[in-house]
Formats: sequence, C-alpha cells, structure tokens
Amino acid sequence: MCVKHSQGVPETTPPFTSLILDPPSGKGVNATLVNTVLGPVDARRLGVTLLSESLLYVLPGAQYAYDIRIDRAEVFDAIAAKLRAFKAAGGGAIVDATGMFEGRDLRLYEALSRATGVHIVASTGQGPEAMLGGYFLTPQANPPTPWPAHKFAEMFGREVNEGMVVPRLERRAPAGMVATAVTHSGMTPTDGSLVRGAARAGATYGVPVFIRCGADALEEMQLAIDEDLSPERLVMGGMDRRDAVAKGWPMAVARAGARVGVDHIGSTDPRYLSDSERVALIVALIEAGHADRVLLSASATGVSFGEAGNDLPYCNVLTKFVPMLRAAGVSQAHIEQMLITNTAQLLSVHGEDK
Repeated sequence: MCVKHSQGVPETTPPFTSLILDPPSGKGVNATLVNTVLGPVDARRLGVTLLSESLLYVLPGAQYAYDIRIDRAEVFDAIAAKLRAFKAAGGGAIVDATGMFEGRDLRLYEALSRATGVHIVASTGQGPEAMLGGYFLTPQANPPTPWPAHKFAEMFGREVNEGMVVPRLERRAPAGMVATAVTHSGMTPTDGSLVRGAARAGATYGVPVFIRCGADALEEMQLAIDEDLSPERLVMGGMDRRDAVAKGWPMAVARAGARVGVDHIGSTDPRYLSDSERVALIVALIEAGHADRVLLSASATGVSFGEAGNDLPYCNVLTKFVPMLRAAGVSQAHIEQMLITNTAQLLSVHGEDK
C-alpha cells in the first residue's frame, strides 16, 4: 500500500486472507437479496430507494446529557410520520447510513419498518476520526497508534456476517452496507484504516461500501479499490459538494466504475450545490453515459439529539426533485434507473468464499 494513501506506515497485512476474517456464513448471501433489518428481501421488491439517510442520529455521548431527553415513543412517531409520507409519495426503502455508534437503534428500526411498510437497510461502519472514541485511537501500545485496517475489517465484517450488535445484549439482522467517512481537511492515518477496513469487509462479505469523501475523493476511492473491492460496489458520497464538482470528481468517479452519490438533495448548505445545479450535474452525467452510476438521496435526518440534523422530509426527493429532473428533460427510464435499478443492484449481497 502506498504510504501517501494512509499518511503513515503501510501495513504488512495483505488484503483478505482466511486468517484475517471468518469465511462468509452464507446468511443472506444471494445476488438478488438485500439485508434489511427484518431479514433478507428480494432486491426487486425494494422499489424507490434512498441510499444515504439517517433515521435516528445521536451525537455520541448526547444520550447521557442531563438536558437531553430521548423519549422512544416520541422518536418513533416522528420518524414513522416521515416514512409514511415517503411511502405515500412512492418510496419503498431507506438506507440508514449512520453506522454503528451515532444512534443506530435496530429494534426501533424493525418496529418502524413493520409499522410503515418501508424497507429499512441499516449499516455498519464509523468515521471520520473525530467521531471515534478513544478506544479506537489509542489502543494499549507504546506509543499509542491508531487501529490497523484489519481490526476495523473484523469489526465491520462481523456485523455483516453475524448480525449487527445491540450493545452488550445480542446480534440482530446483518448489516446491508458499510459506511465510513474521511476528514474533510485531509485523510488521517485512522481515516485510512477505516477506508481500508470498510473495503475489506465489503469485498469479503458482499455488501457495498459508502465513503463520505474528504479532501481527495479520487485518492480515497483508489484506496478502497486497492483492497480488492470492485468499483461498482463502492459509492463515493458528497459528489454534489461544490469543491467536488469544481475538481471534476463526479465524472472521474463514474469513469472509474464507482457509484456517484448525489446525496444532499434539498440542502441549502452553501458548501453544496443548489438543486438546480444538481439537476445540471445529473444531466451531464447521463449525457456522458453514466446514468448507471448515479444514486440520489438527501442525507435527511429523522430525529437528532446533541446537534441539529438535516430536517428534510424523505419524500422531498420524489415530490420536489424528481419533477425538476423531468422538467430538465430527464426521462422516466433514467429516473427509475437512478432510484430503483442502481440501488437494487448495489444493495444485492454478492458473497463468495475467498
């Protein structure tokens, strides 16, 4: 591994071998099945799918704050209302891309899916470095060093292979995606370990990997691909950031065969494109022959604690943005490809014994 990828000393451990991760268990391993919180579902039944949303976000530690009250019944009602509106607008599935330690509540998600009829795919993973606890940054070593990639790969891989953890209690359904993020100002050694670990787990157990890009999306993409992850199983998120578009990353990611996450639809954050600019970006990608690489979502938050979430309705992608695409001349076939076909192909579990 090139030193510049990790900004540190490269590991001597190679990509996957049977000595690093357990062989795939076979649970939910099928090229047409998707890991949802209620068990494997035929990918063709997902329908319109948003790939980068958050159902419940809790800033790590906020649940212990004296002035924060988390009422699960109120949380359920608030998220369920947003999911029902999404369902009524034609939505079928939501991927919660929050990862392991920022509010993921599997029992809540199971209840929400049963009550609303929306398929929910939960993710494993964590990052960037600033969001990790000290356990992952300073293991018992002298001097302290970040966790190596294979440790993250083992942790994420078990959540796919054996089920996601309800802390100290049990494991439940397998994760449907591995999500991580890179520090916006530049990839740290720990970020590099996270990306490599996520890629190894995804490649081994057949689920896609989602990377919220940092300062160099192309370097980060290549770091994951170098871990034997097929490009079509990789989503580079944040491709509708202004700096990403200015640097030509969306087209470069698509040309490399990876997926382009246009995932802040509806955002008014000045760091991101406006929706009209997003439409122009998507039209350009389609005209360049990359409709099969584009994925749409809003990165909306159902309920958040500890910091403000992105309080947009999940249905906005369908009720507000899709009409803008149609007005710009995007065909219904391409809209369905980006919202249904691409996501179904991506989330289908492609497991194989290596």
